[in-house]
Amino acid sequence: MAEKRDLETWIVQALREHGGEMAVVEVARHVWSHHEDELRESGDLFYTWQYDLRWAAQNLRDDGVLAAKEGHRRGGWRLAHEGTSGMR
Repeated sequence: MAEKRDLETWIVQALREHGGEMAVVEVARHVWSHHEDELRESGDLFYTWQYDLRWAAQNLRDDGVLAAKEGHRRGGWRLAHEGTSGMR
């Protein structure tokens, strides 16, 4: 069963697997394709995970793990530094 805190890990994993930079929808697609079963078993998170994914990304930005893609908040997400763990 997934929890909100798992979303941060999944974002970082998705970005690492795709060269460190992706559009938000690509990250959501990656999370769904790799964690659908966990999301389906996660109670209310199943209904809010895409919203919560954006908050998880904001937390990662606040922690310096993510930077806005192309310098724009709407451009997508990218890892701020090579080798960033993505964990608090």
